[in-house]
Amino acid sequence: MVVYLDHAATTPVRSEVIEAYASAMATVGNPASIHGPGQQARRLLEEARERVAATLGCDPIELVFTSGGTESINLALKGLYWHRQQDRRRAAVLAPAGEHHATLDTVEWLERHEGASPLWIPLDDLGRVSLDTAAERFVDHGPDIAVATALWANNEVGTIQPVVRLAALAAAAEVPFHLDAVSTYGHLPIDLADLRAASGSVGASGLVALSVSAHKIGGPVGIGALVVSRAAVVEPLQHGGGQQRGLRSGTQDVAAAVGFAVAAELMALERTAEQERLGTLRDRLVAGVRATVPEAELTGDPSERLASNANFVFPGAQGDSMLFLLDLAGVAVSTGSACQAGVPEPSHVLLAMGRPETEARSVLRITLGRTTTETDVDDFLQALPRAYAQASRAGSADRDTALGARP
Repeated sequence: MVVYLDHAATTPVRSEVIEAYASAMATVGNPASIHGPGQQARRLLEEARERVAATLGCDPIELVFTSGGTESINLALKGLYWHRQQDRRRAAVLAPAGEHHATLDTVEWLERHEGASPLWIPLDDLGRVSLDTAAERFVDHGPDIAVATALWANNEVGTIQPVVRLAALAAAAEVPFHLDAVSTYGHLPIDLADLRAASGSVGASGLVALSVSAHKIGGPVGIGALVVSRAAVVEPLQHGGGQQRGLRSGTQDVAAAVGFAVAAELMALERTAEQERLGTLRDRLVAGVRATVPEAELTGDPSERLASNANFVFPGAQGDSMLFLLDLAGVAVSTGSACQAGVPEPSHVLLAMGRPETEARSVLRITLGRTTTETDVDDFLQALPRAYAQASRAGSADRDTALGARP
């Protein structure tokens, strides 16, 4: 039996979701067709859109289903950037350092292929965005900023960012702001309408787009969403049948949307109690790591962090070595984001926080979820000291990497 403590990468699909997905798969019909079977598929699709939208505080028409968080972020950043070039050239893209690679790589693509000029906002040693620097960037470059973006909560170290204040800065500068809520969905309450009101976002300025993904909340892999305010204009990545307001053409996956809706509703019902439970388990885990491996250091904000996240530096040991040793002991954890194609690299988030590369290579991310129990935490704590001792004896080798040069 594997102790699964990598819920930030993906969380187990709920049995209710599997049942609903399988049932919807039996529905024949393209939701774009006008005959009876097509309209039945369309009804299931639009009901699912309404159900997911209700958990995000947005109108159903504002919700665009995507293949996941990565596509959602790409559509938001590229689409907003391209539209902002319509009346005059705006090359700047503002983003914090230490973002998810879906954002980092998209900004770098825009730089290489579209001549964009990234404006990186530094992180402090707890992974918090510098609001002072962000304010300066908006004041100094506001008219030339095509789009701004930020993670709501860092997917590696769990630090929760002051996104309302960031959105307010964008609104004051009349810049569209995108919020990456993929790692936040299911952990914090999300209400786009309330966030827009609280940040003074009006029309196409301020918070206009938000990304989420179903597999982070017990839904199917392969479906996510981009919420786009009615007032915002986003150029599509792909063209075809004009589905979903023309923002994402193509035949829509009805079964995945239904599964997403079931997961979203169950998450919304359980979120408050579940986050309290996970916070207690996380505190138990953190105390246990400190007791069994005193050298370990918790990273990220100690209080303003996701209840499910514990990220540690283990001095003198390679994080990937510890990961493999724990895996042999039947415990699944990670060294960081699972979206780097399984290649062990130093944590770009810790590098952005000012940590040396040796520490950025000595990280484990332990993330809890709906299936995590006290026994799971205890089994991890029992396996950890031996894994750390063995990895420490192997040492922490330095390796050159292009990621070391990331902002």
